[in-house]
Amino acid sequence: MQPVRFTEQFKRLITVARQLIETAEAEGILLLLEGPTDWARLKSAAGKGKVVVAANTSEELAGAREAGLEAVRLGMPTSPIYERLTRSVLEAVADDILAPGSAVVALYSGFDADTIDSLSVINLDEHLNRLTGRDLRQLETRVPLDTLKTVVDLAVEIGREGREGKPVGTLFVVGDSRKVLASSRPAGFDPVRGYNRKERSLDDPRVREGIKEIAQMDGAIIVSADGVVEASCRYLDCSAADVTLSKGLGARHWAAAAISRATNAVAVTVSQSNGTVRIFHNGEVVLRIEPYLRRPMVWREFEYEPPTPEAKPAKPKAEGTGA
Repeated sequence: MQPVRFTEQFKRLITVARQLIETAEAEGILLLLEGPTDWARLKSAAGKGKVVVAANTSEELAGAREAGLEAVRLGMPTSPIYERLTRSVLEAVADDILAPGSAVVALYSGFDADTIDSLSVINLDEHLNRLTGRDLRQLETRVPLDTLKTVVDLAVEIGREGREGKPVGTLFVVGDSRKVLASSRPAGFDPVRGYNRKERSLDDPRVREGIKEIAQMDGAIIVSADGVVEASCRYLDCSAADVTLSKGLGARHWAAAAISRATNAVAVTVSQSNGTVRIFHNGEVVLRIEPYLRRPMVWREFEYEPPTPEAKPAKPKAEGTGA
């Protein structure tokens, strides 16, 4: 691991970046590094503006926070610059370091790994609009992309539209449904209970519209890996003792983080206050989508290894007490 030298060129680029912050009305500087640098000189050169430092390892970021800089660990050393910039933006937005609708001035090594030689202005709303399904591969989850796509798109619709003119907050838990059901309990009446699997599949537009109605009720909506709603109105019984979230997130988000850590499921929340959609995996927010974005995500097909199908649940009983 070679340190990045704080050269005169590096210093001048930071000076240009400071000027661009005012011109482009940017929130701060995003610095993509290949190794540690002189954090004190960097902080001094950047002035009072916000500086976000992104690197692949904790070792490369050692001392950055102590110097008053925001730090983002990427863990993707073989990925190209564009993908690392994208991940840096995602992480910074998810950690509430940067606002989704803002802009940043990015500095990075475009040609020589040991030298900061390139500068770009990134508008985060436009950048997030260009996200594809490939970005979700970072989740390293057994939930198929098609199922995750369906649930996230449904959550975005709920966040943007609400229901009957009123904002709606809700929680989806996708995948590992057996363990999720075992880690939860009914909150009361379950509107999907007693229907067969075809009648609970999110592939059906009528089912998706029905789920928008159910989303107004208390409790989580449990979705299997193949896109079938297994249960709704469930209270999640998972400890959030080891979970750390940003200030301002309520009980729904804590429950989402806890269940995503305790199981292999992905949790998707919709905030009632502003419609923001957050995706949780392994106890952390890995993606945030703002409702005002006109096209929150562009989904594209890509090849992936399908998960091992879960065992089908028992056939519902005649009296309507089945799954």
